[in-house]
Amino acid sequence: MQRVSLPGLCNQQTIMMMTGGLGASSMAMPTLKPSLGNCGRFDFDGRGGIWSDYGKEKRNHLMATRTGNAKKMRLHISPLASSAIAESRNSSRANFYKEVLEAARDKFTREISFQSKDKDISLAKALLYVAAEDEAFVAFNREIDICSLHNEWRNAASSYDAQKWDTVEAMPMAGKNINEWLLELDAIAKEVEAELVSRDIGCHLVEVLEAVNKVLFESRGFKRSPVVVDSKCSYLHSVLSSGCASAILLSVIYIEVCRRLNLTIVGSRVGEEFLIWPPTGNPEELFKVTSGNSLFGVVNGKCVDDPRSKASDINSNSLLGLDIATNRDIIGIALANLIRLYWKRASRTNYGLMLTSPLRSVHKSDEKFNKDSGSEMPVLRPQELRLAIMASERLLILQPHNWVLRRDYGMMLYYNREYEAAVQELSICMAFAPEEEAEVLEPFVEKLHLLRLETSWKSFGQKETKTPMEDEEENEGDESLKIREK
Repeated sequence: MQRVSLPGLCNQQTIMMMTGGLGASSMAMPTLKPSLGNCGRFDFDGRGGIWSDYGKEKRNHLMATRTGNAKKMRLHISPLASSAIAESRNSSRANFYKEVLEAARDKFTREISFQSKDKDISLAKALLYVAAEDEAFVAFNREIDICSLHNEWRNAASSYDAQKWDTVEAMPMAGKNINEWLLELDAIAKEVEAELVSRDIGCHLVEVLEAVNKVLFESRGFKRSPVVVDSKCSYLHSVLSSGCASAILLSVIYIEVCRRLNLTIVGSRVGEEFLIWPPTGNPEELFKVTSGNSLFGVVNGKCVDDPRSKASDINSNSLLGLDIATNRDIIGIALANLIRLYWKRASRTNYGLMLTSPLRSVHKSDEKFNKDSGSEMPVLRPQELRLAIMASERLLILQPHNWVLRRDYGMMLYYNREYEAAVQELSICMAFAPEEEAEVLEPFVEKLHLLRLETSWKSFGQKETKTPMEDEEENEGDESLKIREK
């Protein structure tokens, strides 16, 4: 029977170290920066009356001056001045969350792209950076709403709290920052070690897995959510906090805990399920039924016993023939789940709406396309749509040549009315797509290009349109200039 090495355990035994087959080499990937140009009700350029024209240093000086004055005049400050101070503070916080967004994306890109080997990628770190970016985006929208409220109601009370963190790693998420959530995984691993010590047993593979199962599923109470409708089940920090997890994130926790115990766990996608197991020369022991359940079944949940699932067809022989997922593959599955979740939320009021629906309609009639592309385009929830776009951008960093992902990304930009960016992404997609798919995309891209030009002309016309009084003043100025020249 195989044995594994645990820190602090079995030091006097001869131990066999189990290793996996995760060694895919990395390649340079393009960085997609998070774009928030159309993320909410307001843009960053001040059209919503939110941003000031001060530079960073001037803004800090202004805030310091206002804060100092507030302290001196605490008993005499007017409601209007108090609102102005709160607006400046909230605007500064919004700026800060914008910087956190960019920093979190940069950290994620470096974690999954700049590592020399796939096995060096930390699943936990990468997914916590994903959570930090999305949390910062939601916080940014919240600050924009607060600023808007202060603009509309100058006497509104301020709920400003002093900012006590200044980096992505220090950003609080569900009460803990990224480093503290990583320590939470360390703590779970230590609980497994304590469980093994209390049993006074050796370090056999089956015994270690049984201890992991006891801590995760009994002591900690982790549960799989069969249908993910709550975003809390799709972010690592929320799962560690609540115990409710999607199958892929529960697998990530299992892999990360076992890695801290020097036990390699591998995984593979089977149909809609993601299955994990320890590589072993004796897979039969994983499928041995004890007390009504096999070890493989306990680790992977009820899907292995569900005849409707392809996972139920896996046995000790077919297990060896599965393709092992890399760390990048696992991160990609988690991101794909986020895209599906947020697209469903964004399009909830448009039952049956698919990303590719406009591609079908463009072949039916130009009138139908123009109708969908104009003012009657389906109304989607902007925050959920932007979160789906952000997840798609990260996934394209992992798989830049996947034409299906790029097509879906371009279609989400189209629904978000970012026509220029949509034309660019869909044009790139056509270069990688099969010929028959490129033929479907080509007429849509052509019409989308015309729509972009039309939108630009309308925008230009609005800027250039002058009132009759402005035209009259301009004519009077021209006549005055001619008289002077004479």
